[in-house]
Amino acid sequence: LSQLTAIAPIDGRYWNQVSSLSSYFSEFSLIRYRLRIEIEYFIALCELPLPPLSTFPKTAFTQLRELYTSFSEQEATKIKQIELKTQHDVKAVEYYIKAFFCEQGWESYQEFIHFSLTSQDINHTALPLSLKESLNAEVLPLLDRLLSVLRSRAREWEGVPMLARTHGQSATPTRMGKEIWVFVERLQKQISTLRRVPHSAKFGGATGGFNAHLVAYPEIDWPSFADRFVASLGLDREQYTTQIIHYDDIAEICDSLRRIGNILLDLSRDLWMYVMLGYFRLKTAAGEVGSSTMPHKVNPIHFENAEGNLGLAEALLHHFGNKLPVSRLQRDLTDSTVSRNIGVAFSHCVVAYRSLERGLERLILDHDNIQLDLQKNWTVVAEGLQTVLRAEGFPEPYELLKEFTRHENVPVSQQSMDSFIDGLLVDDRIKARLKAITPFNYTGCLPKDRP
Repeated sequence: LSQLTAIAPIDGRYWNQVSSLSSYFSEFSLIRYRLRIEIEYFIALCELPLPPLSTFPKTAFTQLRELYTSFSEQEATKIKQIELKTQHDVKAVEYYIKAFFCEQGWESYQEFIHFSLTSQDINHTALPLSLKESLNAEVLPLLDRLLSVLRSRAREWEGVPMLARTHGQSATPTRMGKEIWVFVERLQKQISTLRRVPHSAKFGGATGGFNAHLVAYPEIDWPSFADRFVASLGLDREQYTTQIIHYDDIAEICDSLRRIGNILLDLSRDLWMYVMLGYFRLKTAAGEVGSSTMPHKVNPIHFENAEGNLGLAEALLHHFGNKLPVSRLQRDLTDSTVSRNIGVAFSHCVVAYRSLERGLERLILDHDNIQLDLQKNWTVVAEGLQTVLRAEGFPEPYELLKEFTRHENVPVSQQSMDSFIDGLLVDDRIKARLKAITPFNYTGCLPKDRP
């Protein structure tokens, strides 16, 4: 398999952008996470201590941990070879560790590998741990960086007046920077929400009741032990479970990423539209081709790429959020194949975040085009004029401005607006105040504190 022969673009065309995620979501990484949980569980049993393990040498803990800290593809291949016989992936990990114990002369302790556990105690501790670590190491830093770039652009463009558009039509002027602050505020809120989602694991035996644990060692408080063990991994333990994790927290993570994705999709489309309107030009890159036949083309491809990948991620995340929390009775297997694709959704998110950041870096604000658009749309100050006239007690100013600005044969210009104001039966002080309102300064105000 290579980038040229891979079926999925995540493993082919986009591999260089997402390769770091393989440390969390590949088959290799899943095996390594399983090893980690199995080894740490055995060590926790030794530290309890479980009576038969009281003589296991604590000096060997470092050597045990090296099974997963120094795990290699060669060792992973050995586990896959065992799986060919067992037809069970977690049992293959157990047998691999037992073989290691035999090599070290620890045969008398080997039956406490995977002691009283079901596969999902391992899988559903490994999965939330991999999600938490991938979010903290990969996804959230990219979102924070994107947020920082947006803040920088918002400050840079804060003083730039711009024609707003509602329903695709000219509307009350705004500022380019303010429109970017809108997305900063939305993203900041949703990123904060994503950070608050708990990461919980399932760890309680075959059907969640510690049945095997209790029948073997009834004197031990197994729920408390499991709470401490799972907490040592940086996770919360779900207290009442079936054979599998609830998936509600994972669904919440997926839904949170969907909301972030929809905000970024909205941003991508808006920036694409501003490029189309001529408000932005795009920096050219040496050797880059925009069209195979039109030499002049410089296209907003990064915003389009972001939009496409965000759409793919949204579809997958939506399915995960709906499907994973639903399982027949105490467990069916449908979650297994679905959850293996979480990394695919994360990868499309990462490609989109990177594309959007590159697109933002290539934007060049075109002040002249923005000013020209404002100059052609003096009708947008009508709101301000009628509001001042209302405040001054002038009768029916809305209706008067409506009749003036919507006249089909008379385009509104600065000159015609001044003439209109001169014809109003108001004193010169009010006329001067009205004439001072222009599309370039009728841009409102912003809160003192920026998000």
